[in-house]
Formats: sequence, C-alpha cells, structure tokens
Amino acid sequence: MLRRLVVATLLACSAGAWAQLPAPVSQLLASAGIPDDAVSALILRGDDTILSHLAERPMQPASTMKLVTTLVALEQLGPVFKGRTELRTSGEQMRDVLKGDLVLRGGADADLSGEALERMLQALRNQGIRKLDGRLVLDRQLFVPARTDLGLPPFDESPEAYYNVIPDALLVNKNMLQLDMRSTGKQVQLAMQPALDRVTVESNLTLIDADCSKWEDGWKQPAVLKEKSGKIRVVLNGTYPRNCAKSNSINVLDRQDYVDRLFRTSWKKLGGSFTGETVDGITPPESRLLAEHVSRALPEVVRDINKPSDNALARTVFLSLGSLEADALTGSHALPAAGGDTFARADLAVRNWMRSKGIDDSGMVLENGSGLSRLEKISPAQLGGLLNAGLRSSWAPEFLASLPIVAMDGTMRRRLKDSPAAQRARMKTGTLKNVVALAGYVPDANGRQCVVVAMINHDLVGDGKGRAVLDALVDWVSRMQ
Repeated sequence: MLRRLVVATLLACSAGAWAQLPAPVSQLLASAGIPDDAVSALILRGDDTILSHLAERPMQPASTMKLVTTLVALEQLGPVFKGRTELRTSGEQMRDVLKGDLVLRGGADADLSGEALERMLQALRNQGIRKLDGRLVLDRQLFVPARTDLGLPPFDESPEAYYNVIPDALLVNKNMLQLDMRSTGKQVQLAMQPALDRVTVESNLTLIDADCSKWEDGWKQPAVLKEKSGKIRVVLNGTYPRNCAKSNSINVLDRQDYVDRLFRTSWKKLGGSFTGETVDGITPPESRLLAEHVSRALPEVVRDINKPSDNALARTVFLSLGSLEADALTGSHALPAAGGDTFARADLAVRNWMRSKGIDDSGMVLENGSGLSRLEKISPAQLGGLLNAGLRSSWAPEFLASLPIVAMDGTMRRRLKDSPAAQRARMKTGTLKNVVALAGYVPDANGRQCVVVAMINHDLVGDGKGRAVLDALVDWVSRMQ
C-alpha cells in the first residue's frame, strides 16, 4: 500500500501525465486574464494520475491546509481524543473557604464556553466552597509560548474578526463578545454577551440612511478604553443604518481581562466571594482536581473545522499535535515530555506522518495549520498524496464526513448546484485575497472516487473568477468517464 502511494505521488509529476488543463477550465482562465501557469492542479483516480499541471510546485493553499491538520490529528491523536480544562488547587478547604490559589488549567479545550466555566464553578459550590481566599491562577502553559498573540501584527484590516483569533490553551468563548445592535431613527441600543465584570459597550456610531444589509460598510475598529478604576469601555465607531437590527461578534479584549472578568461575574452569580488577584502561572504538581470540562471527541471538532473553515479551531488542533498525546482508553490528554516550542513539535509531527506515508514534504511550509497565512505552502502533489492516504486511513469515514458536501453544506453549499458533483463530491475550500483553492474527493461519471486538488495564486482571482475556474474543473471530473 505504501509503495502504491509513493508511486501515485511520483506519477503526478511524470512526463506521461496529462498536463493540459481541460478546455472549460482554460477558457475561463483566458476570459479572466489569469495565465495557465498561475494554476497548479492534480487529479488522481486510485493509483492512476489523470491530470498533473505543475503539481509539484508549492503554492499558497489558503484553508485547504486544514486538511493536513485535521487528517494528521485524527491519525496521531485518534478519534476519541478530547481536550480538557481543569480547576485545581493545592490549598485547603476550611468550612466554606478555600484557602489557597485556585488554578484554571487550560488543555486545548475546543468547547470551553462561558456556560462550561459556570458549570465547573457550580461544582465548587456543590462541594461547599463559597469564598476563595487566594489568587486565580491562569495556566496556559500547555502551549509554548503561552501567548503567541502578544505583539503579533494583525493579519489584515479586521483584527477584531473571529477568523483572526489566535488561540491559546485556555481560550474561553474564543475570546469573543457578542453584540446585539438595534437602531431607531435617532439612537442605537446595544447589548453584550457574555456579561463581564466592569465591562460595558457603548456607541459612538453615526446613524445614516443606508441599507441595513450593508451595515458593515461603515464599520470601524472598536476602541477599548481601560480606566484607572478598572472599568473597561468598548466603544463602537463608524456609521450604522437607521432602523436596523444586526448581531456581530468581536475579539477586542485582552484575554487575561476576558477570563478574569468572566470568572468574577460567574462566581458572583453563583453566590461566591472572591477579591483576590488574577495572575498567570503554572499548576503546582501537588494540586488536586476540583472540577473539569471535557470537549467533544476529535471527529466532531474536525467537522466544525472543515465544514465552515474555522481558523481558531484548526490552529488549536494543530498546536495540540505538538503538545498532547491521546490516552487510548479515555481519549483525554497527557502531557508529553518537555522540550522545544509547541509549533516546532507540531511541525515535526506532521512531517513525520507524511514521510511515513511516502509523501515528500520538501518545500512544504507550515505556519499555523489553518491556511490563514501568507507563508504556508504545499504542492498539489503533497496534498493529493495526503488525500489518497485519507481514503486508506482507519478514520476515513470521520475525515470524509468533515468535508463540505458540494451544493449542500459548509463552504460549498451554494456552489455547483447544476453539476453532477452536487451532493456527491466532498471538497474543502480555500480563499485569500489572491488565492483560491479546492481539494477533496469527486466521484466521476461511473462513481469512481477521484482525488482533486487545484490552487490558483494570482491577483485576478477575486469577484468569483478564480472560484468559477475551480468549479469548472470539479464539474469536468464529475462528468469524466
């Protein structure tokens, strides 16, 4: 099996492979002004190479890189793997007082929400704890470095958007504030979830006569004002249409403030008392477990990565490859031996897996495993080899189930509705400013499964032009005899 995969990958670049792009694809490229050499593509059917066009060339893959992260995670961590958050202490309980620090330990829990945190705190109240006489210690040390978001320049002009969230090992609610924005002809009413201790949101929006559906046209980066009293004001700027009701989620608070203030609000709501500091720290080795939250199993998280193309989840899983090991019986994590930063360990885990499958990783560049990067590169030959390995994986059903179904769901729900590929092909999309990509599985006219990978790196791919080219290639494969 391994030899066949190596041969398939090599054949993808052999002189005997068909290198000419199909006529429908070439025609759309020409009409868009995109040269053929801006495209790299590979089509495999079993061990046969149907088409190989510059398939060995590393390209920016955008979100198709998530296929690498998710398949390797399923293979290396297993389908029962789960992240875990813990509340621990080395202090003593005296009646209703916990004397000593309370540690909130992050474990790459993809489902750590405000509700999950409140349930953990309720478990403390159920143990008779009412007053916390110590500090709240936030342990993010599972990932090294613990805060890669600090000092990092924004990827684009929307650093507050969810797709730009940079994860850490203790990311609660993905650090998002959910805003409900409702305007009349004269004023804007705002509501914020979750409620955070001494955090308010207010409007500096100018009301204008405009289409409510285009409200984002006037959106500007919110301001975060931290007062000496400890209060934080989130101020919305820009313009907003009159008589409009919309929701938005923003990532604007430092995550230390976010967790601290969410903790205080939730603990007080449960009748608890806490006046101590919140600090970064490490869990004492002698600490005992008070409460925990466990995420869903990895296949469910992988589905939530690939269907909607979730960058933060993908980055969390990628870093988990460098920081966690699976317990075959429980699926919970165990910390590996220390050494090296988490990214380097994750990068090595991916490369070792690819080499074990006979896939040459030369020229592949990983930055965060999500594809939200100008640095990440992979060739169609490499990604095609990975997808072929996916078909032979023990966890192939879980992996395939995570991919968007053409014309039905995820990021492919509105594409190729009139093609034979509709409801049959499973494709992962990728989009950046000058990148479009598709990769996945397309049955041909006789129902034989084909691996299809295509990427276009060019400034003219916008306005749907590049997407139309790739859709034409998928449609061509679905009609192929």
